[in-house]
Amino acid sequence: MSVLKGSGGDDLDLDFASLYPGVPHDEAVMVDEAIHGLRRRDPLGSASIAFTRRQKFVTIGFGLVVVVCAALWPKSTVTWSIGVFTFIYLVTLFDRVRLFSAGLSSKEMLVIGDEEALALRDEDLPMYTVLLPAYGEPDVIAQLLAGVGKLNYPREKLQLLLLLEADDHSTVDSAYASSDASRFEIVLVPAAEPRTKPKACNYGLLRATGSIVTIYDAEDIPDPLQLRRVVVSFNRLPKEVVCIQAKLVFYNDTQNYLTRWFTSEYDQWFGYILPGLMAVKSPIPLGGTSNHIKTDVLVEAGGWDPFNVTEDCDLGFRLAKQGYETAVLDSTTYEEANSDPINWIRQRSRWYKGYMQTFLVNFRSPVKTFREFGFVRTMRLITLSVGLPLLTATNMVFWLLTLTWILGQPDVMRQFFPPLTYFGALISLVLGNAAIMYMGLIVAREDRKHHLLTAAFVSPVYWVLMSLAAIKAIVQLLFQPSYWEKTHHGLHDEDGMAAIRHEVKG
Repeated sequence: MSVLKGSGGDDLDLDFASLYPGVPHDEAVMVDEAIHGLRRRDPLGSASIAFTRRQKFVTIGFGLVVVVCAALWPKSTVTWSIGVFTFIYLVTLFDRVRLFSAGLSSKEMLVIGDEEALALRDEDLPMYTVLLPAYGEPDVIAQLLAGVGKLNYPREKLQLLLLLEADDHSTVDSAYASSDASRFEIVLVPAAEPRTKPKACNYGLLRATGSIVTIYDAEDIPDPLQLRRVVVSFNRLPKEVVCIQAKLVFYNDTQNYLTRWFTSEYDQWFGYILPGLMAVKSPIPLGGTSNHIKTDVLVEAGGWDPFNVTEDCDLGFRLAKQGYETAVLDSTTYEEANSDPINWIRQRSRWYKGYMQTFLVNFRSPVKTFREFGFVRTMRLITLSVGLPLLTATNMVFWLLTLTWILGQPDVMRQFFPPLTYFGALISLVLGNAAIMYMGLIVAREDRKHHLLTAAFVSPVYWVLMSLAAIKAIVQLLFQPSYWEKTHHGLHDEDGMAAIRHEVKG
């Protein structure tokens, strides 16, 4: 029997033998802390409960009001709903363009040259912990170990923790069979729900010895000098900057049109939107990999939320809420872009669901959130979390309305679009789509990826996939909020991998 402290200071007597049968006591204590640590310290800051009682009351109450209004005043309800969503579209569109422009013109992204990174003496480098969570990845585990094994950092100051689920026997066997396994500490995470990446990372964080900790995903191939660039960056930046996000780039961007669309979106996000957020001093939703965080601050913040399926976005906002800042570093980690539409929808719906979880967590105390972030930063939190999936899901409705208008132009449709709403919707349709395509063209030009030009012109097909993923995410949020849909890797073509292996040298 062991005693832990509850959120209110009450002692919690936990029978670990019954909670985690077959797991040694010390490991059971650690996995229990990895799962429930944040929830005990800050119950409202955890997504262990998707909707609080108040949020359920507000959501159901709002839904009932809409249903009653639709029954009594159907025309007015539809007209007002379209007007409200059109206004939100316009605000989100202008903010997106503003952030992209700020990222395009700003010099905020950190650039650390090779000479400066290599100038650091080994004895001056801090201890560094690298977390490598993997589940169901027997085919790519060797690639992960080989890629991370090329990091240019003194071995005696580098802790490499390969976090594997204890019952994932195929991945565990592949890890031990790898020729690079001797350089890594293989940590078997006791099997326990939820089966999420942040739970495994929390378990690894409890073993971390480095003053800086980072994560690499199963298919990642990081810049060999990335850790050194991060150390130089932390030495240069003010102490309020506790997290540095590196760029994520896909190595199989030419595989098919889906990987081209995904690449264009990623390049916009990490190359322009995140630097834009940095330029306007807004909270930065982190990427799921290659974010480098000061360990003591991460522990103080409660680690990752194991119940949030987009734990990186949640952590970025949580750090900002506590007064810390994130910087973006021009150092590349190569990843695999999803090339299969079904697999892509599984991944994207999980991201969207996690964004909505992040919104629900931060708006359990709306007044407190507005006080901590301020009005503009809070509104951006809304657009970057719940706004993105909701508007993406609503796209399907507006496309159907547009199609109905083009094909038949019924009088009833004109009644739903009074002049103000009509011109707002027209701006969203024409200028909005044109702006998004134009940003894709700019990215292709600036990054010299000319194969993305045609993809930018046919990107509306990609938006349909995004809308389907958003609708799926909303349904899952209601019925399976913490379910982690596994993304399968190893579907890339060999041409892209061969080019990256040649570029990234140890």
